[in-house]
Amino acid sequence: MKISSALAVLLILSSSAQAAFNHKEALPGPFANGPEVTTQCLTCHKEHAEEFMKSSHWTWELEQKLPGRTVMRGKKNSINNFCVAIAGNEPRCTSCHAGYGWKDSTFDFKDMTKVDCLVCHDTTGTYIKDPVAAGEVFATVNLANVAQNVGTPVRDNCGTCHFYGGGGDAVKHGDLDSSMSYPDKATDVHMDADGNDFQCQTCHVTENHQITGNAMGVSPGGENNIGCENCHDAAPHKNKTLNTHSQTVACQTCHIPTFSKVEPTKMRWDWSQAGQDLPDTTDKYGKHTFNKKKGSFIWEKDVIPQYTWFNGRADAYMPGDKMDPTKVLKLAFPLGDIRDPKAKIYPFKVHTGKQIYDTELNILLTPKVYGEGGYWTEFDWDLAAKLGMEANPTMVEKGLKYSGKHGFVETEMWWRINHMVSPKDKALQCNDCHNKGERLDWKALGYDGDPMKNRKGVKHTKAK
Repeated sequence: MKISSALAVLLILSSSAQAAFNHKEALPGPFANGPEVTTQCLTCHKEHAEEFMKSSHWTWELEQKLPGRTVMRGKKNSINNFCVAIAGNEPRCTSCHAGYGWKDSTFDFKDMTKVDCLVCHDTTGTYIKDPVAAGEVFATVNLANVAQNVGTPVRDNCGTCHFYGGGGDAVKHGDLDSSMSYPDKATDVHMDADGNDFQCQTCHVTENHQITGNAMGVSPGGENNIGCENCHDAAPHKNKTLNTHSQTVACQTCHIPTFSKVEPTKMRWDWSQAGQDLPDTTDKYGKHTFNKKKGSFIWEKDVIPQYTWFNGRADAYMPGDKMDPTKVLKLAFPLGDIRDPKAKIYPFKVHTGKQIYDTELNILLTPKVYGEGGYWTEFDWDLAAKLGMEANPTMVEKGLKYSGKHGFVETEMWWRINHMVSPKDKALQCNDCHNKGERLDWKALGYDGDPMKNRKGVKHTKAK
């Protein structure tokens, strides 16, 4: 690998005539792999790598407070009802890590050369990670060309992972998918490619590589520091009644009447049917509803959210927690109720599933599905459970081993809907919720009935 001299780099940096830094001279290449590019980036950007390595995009964990406990939680150790868990499946799952080489639990998070600068700063659209190579890119990628053309991140950079979380386009979030790369106004008024054209960091304000905002699934106790009121007035409407609503109803509730407007999203994943010889059928959207490796799925499009109170905090299941298999296990869910002065009614995608658990220990298992001995190869749940638990540092630390007996339990995971904001003329109207409107389940929210009709119903009052 050719490396330009420090003197040459300094001369380029000091040139007042240079409108933008010329990376072609600083990064001539060729480069055999990602870490070689990063090694060269560090000659000028070491402090930026140090900043990034403090972020949850690198650590995949964050210290956060859940009810009654403080935990370290993130993608690294959380259990979901999509692909279940990272432990034992790293080469596949960590293809979305902003780093190189996270193949197992021995990955060195202090190795600065493993930081992937290009995944966020590529402007060529040619930087594609190998989905089974622990974060490395395809050998066909011209790394020198990508490195020489780095720039400010755009939606596609973030979307490389966030649009495809859970194993495919639109699988996980519901309000983030490939349609958000260049959406029209009807899909999202903020990111409308021909209008406002917001980039992700317009709202997810970033300083020193620390990006504001946390997903409830992995960081239920994380501080968001992001919301509509960062830009909009707390009382934005000319109508006083609507402004009164904004005290207890989140902006998103009215202004995101549906999600998954363009691409269907996965709403259910039943692992208990995996391994069966069922027909691989497709639904009306052309999506597969069964896969022998993964089980059965339900997809939906233009989905009406579920609504509940949310006070900005959430709770979650942590690896090793005891559970009651006779009840639906909530893996991540919002906190708050009608009497909570900090709570507002928010929209959510609720993804349901059926996943493996230990019938002796009454804990969720973290099976190895990818690679040697994994379920996708052997179709053996006992082997997958044993290997997955042995590869899970959290389970090993707690002394938890697979008992040899398993079953499947119903689970659900709540994802707050924040994107795909509709034009204001498409927002919910009064009668969508009140009078004969059926949008909100008033009794589930804690009211006796429609508060517009039943003034004696329980009222949600804010603390003065």
